[in-house]
Amino acid sequence: MAHHLPVAAWGISLLGAALSVVAGALMGGRAYVATSVLVIAFAMLPFFASFERQRPQARQLAVLAVLCALGVAARALFIWVPHFKPMAAIIIIAAVAFGRTSGFLVGALTVAASNLIFGQGPWTPWQMLAFGLCGYAFGLLAERGVFGSRTHLAPGRLAALGLGGGAFIVLVAGPLLDTSSLFYFAALPTPEAALAVYLAGFPVNCIHGASVAIALFLLANPLLGKLARLRSKYGVLQ
Repeated sequence: MAHHLPVAAWGISLLGAALSVVAGALMGGRAYVATSVLVIAFAMLPFFASFERQRPQARQLAVLAVLCALGVAARALFIWVPHFKPMAAIIIIAAVAFGRTSGFLVGALTVAASNLIFGQGPWTPWQMLAFGLCGYAFGLLAERGVFGSRTHLAPGRLAALGLGGGAFIVLVAGPLLDTSSLFYFAALPTPEAALAVYLAGFPVNCIHGASVAIALFLLANPLLGKLARLRSKYGVLQ
């Protein structure tokens, strides 16, 4: 399947984001909250357009829907443990098995679906982008052969996947979500407020990252093997 992001979608995305920023600046006040949500929504447009260009079949969508459901379950199962949410492990496994575009879709839609349990709000587009990028990044790495086989990872490659997944949460996805908190809860975003938000979020991101790493160590090879058999038998998401 082609994985190139459509040029037209990029153009619309950049234009929409730029117009959102200009409109927010003209409106002033707390318009930056709505502006941030619009910019994030436009940023995701090329990724969804790329998947649509592949014209997926119903059985391919069914496989991705099941993976999204597993991700929702992974998040909901540990609702009683603060910040311990291995959902991103399922997203990463899906990305390694099926590639960057499917990885982004599973990441974004898993968040949207799981927020029916955890609550929807202006933070949802930020979460969709953060976990969508997680899937896209690891799908891209898998396509480049970083993890070797996409059906069963050698111990060293499995360790790289687990540590890499945890690190992505701590260093990329977590801070991105902290940035969204800065827009929602600060009367006016300032460097001091940003520092406070990022420092407060760091322990939370570490727990989150650890949960993802643990889940990857335990689940990556069993799930990758099952997904490989599914891909081979039914020819989905080749």
